[in-house]
Amino acid sequence: MDNTDLQILKILQKKARVPNVEVARSIGMAPSAVLERIKKLEAQGVIEGYEVRLNPNIFNGSMIAFIQIKVAFPAQLMETGERLSKIEQIQEVHFLAGEDCLMVKLRVSDNAELETILRTRIASIDIVKETKTLIALSTLKETAKIMLPETLK
Repeated sequence: MDNTDLQILKILQKKARVPNVEVARSIGMAPSAVLERIKKLEAQGVIEGYEVRLNPNIFNGSMIAFIQIKVAFPAQLMETGERLSKIEQIQEVHFLAGEDCLMVKLRVSDNAELETILRTRIASIDIVKETKTLIALSTLKETAKIMLPETLK
């Protein structure tokens, strides 16, 4: 990867659907060369995929909750994390250092849906010992963008 690849990545992070010709024009390259670089970045796993960001309010996902989940047997944290990741409303699953627990982020429509997921999906996992739920009142920033350096050394 070089600085040209870095420029391409910065453009794609701003707008993934930008036409190849526009990317090429922005960095002063031929469209075919840009396409070749993008395909190479995809093959190397630098670019993992492309997503459309939807308005969660339109699809009954306006409530965000963060749930800290402690398990009875820390050796089964990863297995529990895998089970949690299969719950559709859960967007993120993280293993936390220093706590021997998992933190999940989920989007739901309201308190009733959150309660249902907590009782029927999360608490029903036999190894789950304790949960602590935090509800976001508003979101000031939410992004999946990765901070990229200005240049590569």
